[in-house]
Amino acid sequence: MIGVGNRWRSDDAAGLEVVARLRLALPEAVELLEREGEPTSLIEAWRGADAVWVVDAVSSGAQPGTLHRLDAAEHELPADLFRTSTHHFGLAEAVEIARAVGALPPRLVVFGIEAARLELGDTLTPEVEDAVGRAADAVRSEVLASAAAP
Repeated sequence: MIGVGNRWRSDDAAGLEVVARLRLALPEAVELLEREGEPTSLIEAWRGADAVWVVDAVSSGAQPGTLHRLDAAEHELPADLFRTSTHHFGLAEAVEIARAVGALPPRLVVFGIEAARLELGDTLTPEVEDAVGRAADAVRSEVLASAAAP
């Protein structure tokens, strides 16, 4: 599981906060990583994995706190969902680069948490704080179900 974000850009830290909440909620065998979103570090982080869940803040114009779930192994990530990034390039670019070079894991699920604020700051807005909890619950359920599947 990879949380993407920047702790100093308000709601952009949402993915990192999901990782923090899952540290004690998932089996030790599940690797929890934090990344800033640079494509090569993301591709390297999921190299060789069978299943990966990624959580990142998004800015599509939807209601702040909206939780988006996408199967990135099956479908291209919508550019309008990941159009704003405080990272060098966005998660969508990392996924498409990996797809082009055959480096996507067989299962890649992306959760996008709709941000309200991406300016300098070190706290999440209340809507995003709530969505972090919902995203952590969803990722935990999926990871545990995946681990239990034959």
